[in-house]
Amino acid sequence: MNDKKKLILATIAYVVLSMAIALPWHLFWFHDLYEKMGAFTREEPIVALGLLTMVIQGMVIAYLYPFWYRGGHPIIQGIKFTFIAGLLIYTTMGPAMAAKIKIEPIMTFLIYHSGFQSIQFVLTGAALGLIYGQKE
Repeated sequence: MNDKKKLILATIAYVVLSMAIALPWHLFWFHDLYEKMGAFTREEPIVALGLLTMVIQGMVIAYLYPFWYRGGHPIIQGIKFTFIAGLLIYTTMGPAMAAKIKIEPIMTFLIYHSGFQSIQFVLTGAALGLIYGQKE
């Protein structure tokens, strides 16, 4: 598989896996909790904007990964990379959001948010590693 196909496939995998986790997590399983904490300030979320955000994140992560990967077990390396790159995503979506919007209790929000993004980065990192770990 050539580099362009890997980039596209890794981006799609990131978006699909992220949406598969984000939609039920934020809109069903923990919606009421997030709403009660004040994490949702919009009555109807703009799903398309969230999707666009994930596409951009996926493209950047998929583009940067080959520069970082130097061998090792592909799945483990993919997960390591998404946790490193994911720290940038996490800080803007977690602590920075809690700093800008009145979310109470902050620690509860950060615990749930950390759980969500940990699952997201494990799954998307494993996919990233499998895609880029494939031999030509």
